[in-house]
Amino acid sequence: MSELVTGDAVVLELRPARLPSRALAAAIDLAVVFCVFMLVSVVVGIASVTLDEAAVAAIGVALFLLVLIGGPIAVETLSHGRSLGKLACGLRVVRDDGGPIRFRHALVRGAMGAVEILMTFGVVASIASLVSARGRRLGDVFAGTLVIRERVTARRSVAVPPPPPWLVGRFSQLDLSAVPDELWLAIRQYLTRMHQLDPGVGGSMAARLADEVVSRTGIAPPQGIPAAAFLAAVVHERQARDARRVFAGARGASSAAPVVPVGGAPESAGGVAGAVGFVAPGGAVTPVAPSGAVAPAGGAGSGAEEQKGAGGSSAGFAPPG
Repeated sequence: MSELVTGDAVVLELRPARLPSRALAAAIDLAVVFCVFMLVSVVVGIASVTLDEAAVAAIGVALFLLVLIGGPIAVETLSHGRSLGKLACGLRVVRDDGGPIRFRHALVRGAMGAVEILMTFGVVASIASLVSARGRRLGDVFAGTLVIRERVTARRSVAVPPPPPWLVGRFSQLDLSAVPDELWLAIRQYLTRMHQLDPGVGGSMAARLADEVVSRTGIAPPQGIPAAAFLAAVVHERQARDARRVFAGARGASSAAPVVPVGGAPESAGGVAGAVGFVAPGGAVTPVAPSGAVAPAGGAGSGAEEQKGAGGSSAGFAPPG
């Protein structure tokens, strides 16, 4: 596993492709390219029977450059690093920072591939891939790219730690509509990895993320609240709002649907007012009170009461350091 750190201090866990899988993908690509080259050569040879030898030689060189070199470059550019062989082997070419490649990356890889793969029958590429710590050939080194494996075992997602009990619900009036999804993702990744970071680095990252949240919302947190705890409380508030929005939509759908008993005879509204419920995403049935209010079912309110009753040890949140 190779860990790459982007400019936003996000750690990317990438699995570099090794020589056997890369050799198999290259063999598939070369087989396809040579088949296309032979078909095009036959068609062009039939069409150019009346030309002289110099023109035929020029056409042959042009076909070599366009099909054997230009073809893989065009395919990698249009598919963002997934040729037919790489698609079959579950590989992809990405930049060193984990982003998709562009034309210039594919051009450098294709030009170097003509030398280290076609002209040397893959010997130079194999030696370079074996020597490199991340299995990169010379084309990857000059282009700043990396071939990774996309088909890896799915890992269980790490839950964001809840905030301290005394911060639950404290930011219920905060306007979070201006916070972009990219910032939410960066905050979540920090909270799930903050105990793996150096205390000084983690503290500076938390302060920077907290400043970005404050600049988006326009309201600074109270004095004395650690930046990591503030971020955890803000994420918890956003999750609680999303849960309430989902539950409200489910309640509206259940209240709009007619209630028919098993026997098929309709009942009066008064007879079913206290028995109507909706099914939460987890499968539990949450009753609806006669007034229309939804009883909490593991939402933000019940979580706050449980944390308040259980004490600070049930929160499971401890700022790094």
